Amino acid sequence: MKLIQAWLKIPFWQRVVAGFVLGALAGWALGPRAETWFGPLGELYVTLIKMIAIPLVFFAVINAISALSGQKSIAALGARTFGWFVITASLAVGVGLLVGTILQPGSGAPSIAIDPAWKPRDVPSPVRVLLDVVPANPFFALAGIGTRTNAAGETVLAAGRGSILPVIFFAALLGFAMVKLGDRVSEARRLTAQLSEIMIQVTRFVLEVTPIGTFGLIAALVGAYGFEKLLPLGNFVLALYLACALHIVFVYGGLLVAHGLNPLKFFRGAAPGMQVAFVSSSSFAAMPVALRSITHNLGVNRDYASFAVPLGASIKMDGCGAIYPALCAVFISQYTGVPLTGNQYLIVLIASVLGSFGTAGVPGTAVVMATVVLSAAGLPLETIGYLYAIDRILDMMRTLTNVTGQMLVPVLVARETGLLDRQTYDAAPTNVGIESPTRG
Repeated sequence: MKLIQAWLKIPFWQRVVAGFVLGALAGWALGPRAETWFGPLGELYVTLIKMIAIPLVFFAVINAISALSGQKSIAALGARTFGWFVITASLAVGVGLLVGTILQPGSGAPSIAIDPAWKPRDVPSPVRVLLDVVPANPFFALAGIGTRTNAAGETVLAAGRGSILPVIFFAALLGFAMVKLGDRVSEARRLTAQLSEIMIQVTRFVLEVTPIGTFGLIAALVGAYGFEKLLPLGNFVLALYLACALHIVFVYGGLLVAHGLNPLKFFRGAAPGMQVAFVSSSSFAAMPVALRSITHNLGVNRDYASFAVPLGASIKMDGCGAIYPALCAVFISQYTGVPLTGNQYLIVLIASVLGSFGTAGVPGTAVVMATVVLSAAGLPLETIGYLYAIDRILDMMRTLTNVTGQMLVPVLVARETGLLDRQTYDAAPTNVGIESPTRG
């Protein structure tokens, strides 16, 4: 018991860093065997996070809608949040194009082959994406059941293919219904609030597994990749990591300064969500940690955060939907020796921003987004096949950028609307573990 207590007293971020370092060492020492030995630990952790995500979002959104209706206009908060999504995505595309133009990752690149595992992706139409937000069966949506096309071209049900947007839609509808019915459903409102609290506590329990999951994920990744897959496309990896880092530090940091907030406090409080995003490569998996980080560590109103963070995890993709497609466009232009025109640059900007919202909830967002942007700009899609072999390495930094933006926007909106507890923000703890929060 004393050993567990001593472990829990170590700040959360330090435990995660320790898992990361030890996992990297284990992967380097064991090579491909590390994936067999330690991969299941990472897989178990990601499964645990996914296990809690849907019920956490479902009850939190219902509770948040009913609570926010008495405080702020949900429509106004939603519009303000979406507006910042657009602004930061546009800036992200600009950063991607600038870094690609300066570093020129496609110039002088060695001859590379399309990864045999890559398959072209079908891009759904905007109308289909909007229609899919409304669940035909809410229980299927809650169970994560979506659809796929089989070999015969038929649309069939498929587990694990669902989107979180139908869950948010259905939960919001229930929340509005509770507001409309008022005191007649006071017991249901109280029960929903209690269930939301229960899921928050379950989330605290699961988060304590993060260091172990980090160890397993990183050990398997380092053991499986080595250096041979990275060397041919090392310049592209460098360009993506640099672009994402510049966007996080200067764009996000600059917006925080413009709002009178200390960027170092933000990054300190957001660190747990950023760490989990990097090792899991999943905005969905990082969502519970991101939600806990901005409420417990940064002082964002819990009801608003319960609405904004799940929405951001579905449609706010600065790394996957903005920087990466922009870099892909520049890379293939340089690799083929065909320069981009001014119109093509503009098309890349518009397609990246609009496409990231239009492909919300579609599995494999980065690949789909790159397909959308390259098609719109009239560039060959084979570039995605070139990069597919290193996609897992790229996805770590893309997802970290996604989730950082998903935490940043609620902080900015909360600051603008009086829903930010400055005392909690300025304290900016880094622990999101088992202990109960005193605020948020």
